[in-house]
Amino acid sequence: MTTDVLTAVLGHATDHPDRPAVKDPATDLDYAALVGRAGRVAAGLVARGVTEGDRVALLLPNSAEFVVAALACLWSGAIFVPLAVTDPAARLAAIVADCAPALVVHSGTADGGDVPGDGPHPFALATVAELAGTGAEPPSPADGERTAYAIYTSGTTGQPKGVLIGTAAFAAAVDAAAAALGLDADTRTLCVSPFHFDGSFGTLFPALHSGGAVVIRPRDALLFPRTFFRAVRSEGITYTGFSPTYLRLLLSSPEMRTLADSDLSVVALGGEACSAADIAALWEVAPRVRVFNRYGPTETTIAVTHLAVTLAMVESGTVPIGRPHPGVSFTLLDGDGRPVDTAGTVGELYIGGSQLMDGYWGAPELTAAVLRTDVVPGSTVYRSGDLVYRGADGEYVYVDRADRVIKRRGIRISLVEITDAVRAADGVTVAACVAFDDDGQVGIVAFVVGERPLVPLELRREVGARLPESMLPDRFVQVEDLPLTGSSKLDERRLLASAGLAGVGATAAADTNTAG
Repeated sequence: MTTDVLTAVLGHATDHPDRPAVKDPATDLDYAALVGRAGRVAAGLVARGVTEGDRVALLLPNSAEFVVAALACLWSGAIFVPLAVTDPAARLAAIVADCAPALVVHSGTADGGDVPGDGPHPFALATVAELAGTGAEPPSPADGERTAYAIYTSGTTGQPKGVLIGTAAFAAAVDAAAAALGLDADTRTLCVSPFHFDGSFGTLFPALHSGGAVVIRPRDALLFPRTFFRAVRSEGITYTGFSPTYLRLLLSSPEMRTLADSDLSVVALGGEACSAADIAALWEVAPRVRVFNRYGPTETTIAVTHLAVTLAMVESGTVPIGRPHPGVSFTLLDGDGRPVDTAGTVGELYIGGSQLMDGYWGAPELTAAVLRTDVVPGSTVYRSGDLVYRGADGEYVYVDRADRVIKRRGIRISLVEITDAVRAADGVTVAACVAFDDDGQVGIVAFVVGERPLVPLELRREVGARLPESMLPDRFVQVEDLPLTGSSKLDERRLLASAGLAGVGATAAADTNTAG
């Protein structure tokens, strides 16, 4: 029987109250302390008038406070909405305006992000400490199926949209991940990805579900490989997960060799394409480490596959995404909407089963467009937009994206949203953003037509006020006009050639994993 995260954590606190649970540079909580604090914060939420189904935005950096606040929301029945503390204020304000939270929980510190919008705020504000200090008794934990959290992600609409994940889907995903990775009470995990990105949930919540310990370091500090390696050694880390791009960063460090003598035994890669060469380089240093490739769109809850990578896969140069979790189904359709049953034949992936989202917040038409009931009789499936094929061995292999949503640095982003931000810049009359694949790395070029000569640095600064760093174009190129193909579509090849990128080739996506 699948156990939800909160119930599992409450059980660990009862059975093993002194077992380490969550640790960051400022806080060290065992399971009894974690549950005690989460219960007090849940009481604080209720005292502030938060009721079941209300949204509670968490403007918190990677920290023990985030874990406490998320568990408190699950406890009270509120929907927690992680916000990126690094996002521009304008983007945060748009997300907050869309989800209309009953409360925004912030850290009250300089590194905790700017509270979105100009005062007076139409929403209530509180810190975790303020919520925990009300002195009220914790409420009874919420039960029954409901929405657990909402993750805002880019999409083909060009606007961030809230993906609503139910408690049952959340429990199924976490339970399957913990089982596939072999996590247990001896697990010590290091969280690397930012907590507003649901790929981080695949590291954080399966460890807590299993009664293991979670170690958190500031996200900025982990951009320096030495911080990662020192944490792995000093904290006895056994499991961690991150993007293949982060693995390449680690591989570039001379401290990579220290993994050979560490306790690290499991690494889960997700968010973008796994490189067989990078995995081989990891194994040269730490051959005992088990590597998993995890795949799953945000709309299907964190990840729907966890493939144990083998030496044969690495030697072949192709790392599949694997097979779906128990309770999850894969269906492939060809370009005419017909089922694809033949191994090796590419089709668009439709995902069904226990991990489907509830829908998009406030967007029923958009929800209906991707949660389809006309593909598999009697079932609802999610149209992923991913092109894959099933190998002869039954493992699924990712090929490409079927739309204009790309993945860069492990984060799913929309070229439409980026283009809209560039078009809004002063002096820009027309713009187009094109992704290209340069030796496995996703790059973005913004081509602009202006009413006057434009300065790329000034454009980057202005667009950076609207978009997070991960979404900014790598280059801004001013052109006289935007060339079209014979079918009146944007001629991306000519644009790339004008930027000196001829022969590189545009790509709709350069990743295999769409987790997040």
